[in-house]
Amino acid sequence: MTFREIGLDEKILEAISYMGFENATPIQELTMPAILQGRDLIACAQTGTGKTAAFMLPLLHRMAVEPHDGTSTLVIVPTRELAVQIDQQIQGFAYFVHASSMAIYGGGSGSEWETQKKALLNADIIIATPGKLISHINMGNVRFDKLKYLILDEADRMLDMGFYDDIQKIIAALPQKRQTLMFSATMPPKMRELAKKNLADPLEVTIAVSKPSERVLQAAYLVNDQHKIQLINELIKDKPNFESIIVFSSTKKSVNDIVRGLSGKGYKVEGISSDLEQTQREEVLNRYRAKITRVIVATDVLSRGIDIKDINLVINYNVPGDGEDYVHRIGRTARADASGVAITLVNEEEMYRFAAIEKLIEATVTKIQLPPHIGQSPEWNPARSKRSFPPRKGGSTSHGNQSQHRKNPISGNAAGSNNTEGQKKRNFKRKPKKNQGGSGT
Repeated sequence: MTFREIGLDEKILEAISYMGFENATPIQELTMPAILQGRDLIACAQTGTGKTAAFMLPLLHRMAVEPHDGTSTLVIVPTRELAVQIDQQIQGFAYFVHASSMAIYGGGSGSEWETQKKALLNADIIIATPGKLISHINMGNVRFDKLKYLILDEADRMLDMGFYDDIQKIIAALPQKRQTLMFSATMPPKMRELAKKNLADPLEVTIAVSKPSERVLQAAYLVNDQHKIQLINELIKDKPNFESIIVFSSTKKSVNDIVRGLSGKGYKVEGISSDLEQTQREEVLNRYRAKITRVIVATDVLSRGIDIKDINLVINYNVPGDGEDYVHRIGRTARADASGVAITLVNEEEMYRFAAIEKLIEATVTKIQLPPHIGQSPEWNPARSKRSFPPRKGGSTSHGNQSQHRKNPISGNAAGSNNTEGQKKRNFKRKPKKNQGGSGT
């Protein structure tokens, strides 16, 4: 379905046409008509399916065709990065519409507080993190009496971060008569409770929850910790198609260790975590988007809510804590119509956890042995590591040792073997395609 068939205003259509978007993604096709009709909504979809455009385009359409005065729309998000990203996307979508927006988040200076305070009284659209918005509410800086639309984006993540009470306090400061939209990747019981309290007869839409995109080629290297840095360097050093790479680490401390280990190898590496100030984080991201930095090493601060296009390769330095984190991490690649590669480095103690992830996503991920010149891989045996790492979600599945005779997702060669003339390298370079839907957020 095209955006024109959905019935968006010509000013919206002109803006998204300039951005290269013509056809709606499935989540947009299923939710936008209901939003235009004024229904409350609960939408579950994996990352990269176009959720931001799904809720913003219909509301911008309303602003284009209906008179409005003051703040009409509030978007609540879990992180400052997501707030900034949505604000930037709104500026593109609303290029020909008289609608202003402002991101409200913590970590700024006193002058930024004053700027936010003014915006809360004047901007048409506010995108805010819960904690900072609560601070402004407590100071009497908000004016939501004319608010018509409330969006809770990445709602499950906000609940995971302990924002349930803050969200309820914010909602208590809003008009009872409003349209409420809840977007999430999962639907835990706490979200059901939140929806029951705050949504009126919502339409529920669920698309591909908790499963990675089929365009992501997944693989796992069986590797001991002392060999991980060398393996990463060998995976990427002669692969020009991998221009933008994210390495995810489970801890802030190991981010710095990984950056040091990969530095001096002929490509620029930078780290990003919550230890950095907001301005520093934005500078790192801007260099990464501009292709100045090839490899960014990050904690899960980047696993959700960051829209960076053309990421070719995601490497999990550690096995994530659960399947949802895994899906969000590898969802940073294969955005829109692109393909991508996701590699997870699995040591002996993490095998049971990775097997639980495979059960959750209902897929068996190819296991690959280390090249002999790097070292010897531990044998795939998830039952052996069960005592050290009990599963957080799902159960164990023993798939046997699948590393023999598997294709390397980067070189295309059989795992642990050398190149031969008869072997063809697989090429995962993105083929140029016209975007088929709104922002992959």
